[in-house]
Amino acid sequence: MAEISFDDFLKVDIRVGRVTKAEPFPEARKPAIKMWVDFGGEIGERKTSAQVTVHYDPEALVDRQVMAVVNFPPRQIGKFMSEVLVLGFPDDNGDIVLATPDKEVPVGGRMH
Repeated sequence: MAEISFDDFLKVDIRVGRVTKAEPFPEARKPAIKMWVDFGGEIGERKTSAQVTVHYDPEALVDRQVMAVVNFPPRQIGKFMSEVLVLGFPDDNGDIVLATPDKEVPVGGRMH
């Protein structure tokens, strides 16, 4: 993978938000969950779709803190407009585990 400069890294705006609503997304090509995430006053609430159904139920995601890239352009996923990219890592089977802070932090905080 090519190296990037620190200035390149600063262009990626990764923030912490709190899931306010989550529901199944059966229309998606691969099993997914729709999420609404609150990033606080500056950014507000944004929608996303994530293929995290192996490890998470929609009800269990509500009130959970997640990390997301908030400065990608919106992307149409079926009939749903995804506005942020929630971050995660694949487990041994390739199923996604969400990236979250290990302690409660204020929503909207930018990753350093």
